[in-house]
Amino acid sequence: MGVQIGHIFDSAMKNSLFKDKSILQTSYKPETIPHRDKQIEQVASILAPLLRGERVSNLFVYGKTGTGKTLSVQYVCDEILKRTKEAGVNVQVIYINCKLKKVADTEYRILAALIDKLGDKVADTGLPTPAVYQKFIELVDKTKQTIVVIFDEIDQVVKKIDDDDFLYNLTRINSELSKAQTSIIGISNDVTFLENIDPRVKSSLGEEEIIFSPYNAMQLKDILDERSKIAFKESVVDEAVISKCAAFAAREHGDARRALDLLRIAGELAERDGKERINEDYIDQANQKIEKDKILDIVETSTKQFQAVLYSILKLNKENKDVDNSLFTGDIFNLYNDVCKEIKMEVLTQRRVSDIIGEIDMFGLINAKVISKGRHGRTREVKLSIPSNLLEKVDAILIESLGI
Repeated sequence: MGVQIGHIFDSAMKNSLFKDKSILQTSYKPETIPHRDKQIEQVASILAPLLRGERVSNLFVYGKTGTGKTLSVQYVCDEILKRTKEAGVNVQVIYINCKLKKVADTEYRILAALIDKLGDKVADTGLPTPAVYQKFIELVDKTKQTIVVIFDEIDQVVKKIDDDDFLYNLTRINSELSKAQTSIIGISNDVTFLENIDPRVKSSLGEEEIIFSPYNAMQLKDILDERSKIAFKESVVDEAVISKCAAFAAREHGDARRALDLLRIAGELAERDGKERINEDYIDQANQKIEKDKILDIVETSTKQFQAVLYSILKLNKENKDVDNSLFTGDIFNLYNDVCKEIKMEVLTQRRVSDIIGEIDMFGLINAKVISKGRHGRTREVKLSIPSNLLEKVDAILIESLGI
C-alpha cells in the first residue's frame, strides 16, 4: 500500500494559522498605504489636471524595491479614474510590468502588450516593428482621450532592449497624435537609472521626479502590524516576531515587500509543522528560503551577458577546485570570450566585462576585491559567494538560458 498522506490534508484543513493569506502577497492592494502621505500627495498634484481632460507631465518615480512606489501610483490612478467617470472625462490608465519576460524582451513585444491593453491584437511576430508602432498610434488616436502608460521597472526595458530611441519615441508620441494625448509614468528600482540614459530621454521622461526613500524598522513594524491583524487568526503572531521581521527587512534597504514575504513564509512553515503560533525561529528559516529564491531569481532574469560572465566564473571555480579558489579578472575574461564564441554572442570589451563582474558582486553572488600587482597594474580577485547547495541549480539555469 502507498504512503498515507490523508493525515497531512486533515491537519491542513484544521490548523490554518491564516485568516486571509492574500493580505501578505505582492498583488494585494491595501486600503491605506502607511508612511507615504507626502509622496501620494505629490503624485496626486501632478496627475490632477487629468480630471480636466488635460495632458500631464511625464513622471519618473524611483526608489528601492518594496518602498511603496507602485502601490502609491496605482492608488492615485484608481482614485482619478473614479472621478473621471463621474466627470465624463475620457482617461485610460495602462499598466505594463517591464520585468515580465514576455513583455520587455523587445520593442515589438512592449508595443504588442500596449495594443493588447487597448483591446486589439498583433501577431507574436511577423510584422515589422514600425508597422506595430503605427498601429499603436492609430489605436490611441481613434478618439479624444488621455492615456497614461505606467511602465513599472522601466530600467528593465533599457537593459534588455539597449535602444534609447524606443523610449524617446514613446515620450514624444504626442507630436504624432491629433485627437488623443498620452503621458508616461516610469517607475524604477534603480536610483541611478536616469543618469545612465540618453539626455534626450532623460529630459522627456523626467519632467517630474519623485523619490521614495526606504522604510525604517519602525515604519515596517507599522505596516506589518496592520497587515498581520487581518491576515492571521488571533494570537498567532506576537510582537517579537513582528519586530524581528521588521529588523531583517530594514537591513535589506527597508523593503516592505520582503518583510511581508518573511511573515507569510514563516506562517506557512509554522503551519506545515502543525504549530499554533509563529515563533522567531520561523523568521530565520523564512529568511534562508527567501535568500535562496532571490539568488535563483537574479540568475534567471539577468541579461545574457551577465549570465555568460557568471557561467564563466562558475566554470573556472569548478576547474580550480584543487587549487586556491580565487579567480582573477583576466582568466574570467578569457573564458567568457570562449563562451561567447561557442554560443555565437557578441564579445564585450574587458572593461565592460569588469563592470558586469561589479554588478554580480553587488548582487552578492561573488565577492570581488581589487588587488595591486605592482607595476603590472591592478586586478580583481573573485571568490564565489553562492551557497554550495544552490550551485547545481544555478548552473542548470545558466546552461539552459545560454543554450550551452
